[in-house]
Amino acid sequence: MTNTPILILSGKGKTGRRVVEQLDARQLPVRLASRSSEQPFDWYDENTWSGTVAGIDTAYLAPPVGPTGLAQAGKFIKQAASEGLRRVVLLSGRGVGSPGREFAVYESGLELEHAVKDSGADWTIVRPAWFMQGFSEDFMLDYVQAGEIRLSAGDGAEAWIDTNDVGDVMAAALLDERHTGETYSLSGPRTLTMAEVAAELSTATGRPIASVDLVPEQHVAEMVEYGVLREDAESVRDLFAVIRNHRSEYVSDGVQQVLGRAPRDFADWARETAKTGVWSV
Repeated sequence: MTNTPILILSGKGKTGRRVVEQLDARQLPVRLASRSSEQPFDWYDENTWSGTVAGIDTAYLAPPVGPTGLAQAGKFIKQAASEGLRRVVLLSGRGVGSPGREFAVYESGLELEHAVKDSGADWTIVRPAWFMQGFSEDFMLDYVQAGEIRLSAGDGAEAWIDTNDVGDVMAAALLDERHTGETYSLSGPRTLTMAEVAAELSTATGRPIASVDLVPEQHVAEMVEYGVLREDAESVRDLFAVIRNHRSEYVSDGVQQVLGRAPRDFADWARETAKTGVWSV
């Protein structure tokens, strides 16, 4: 590795923050890019792109959620590669590329993966399952604190993953060119339904937490009321539809492939997270 900074897009997000921690621990230079950074970056303002990638040859790309944001990310990677970006590690999603991609967010995600592969830059694509930290750092935190997890996942199961495992994989992919051209699917060691998630969180917090199944449009309406943009809310609904339709009930071995160890279990994560007091009411 050279002393050239590694560009981290969404460096304050759930995965980007962990990638930065890994790189800082190795005393490697990092350039964080956001609307509030020294060199402002905005997915939706293409005038900010060239300054962000100037002098950069490696980047971690965590794109926006909805189809519009994913399309912007595809345009960004094409431009960045033309301006000297040599290597990119992309945060994608475990359902991207799977059969039955009838939802716009999955089509857009696959198009972004193709844009990365066709950019001319070396690439690694990482497709994680849903993050455990969604229950401690995102809108679902409020659900846990309120004692009701209100989602449209039905009785389907997901192999939830700790974002610390994702961050470790991303850092390895950024720093080791042996991962070039690889696509890794990541998950935790077992699948859990929302009822099982609620039970684990009840055990960890010592108070009852219920799982309330919403019809998909009610889920969208509640997210919009919470303050989520409608397009993003509809994308989240579609992501949960994959769980609802029992298409995510499998375990992936990407953490073992990249790191040579097992991923963290949900129960262990919930117990340690409860100790931080984040779920205290």
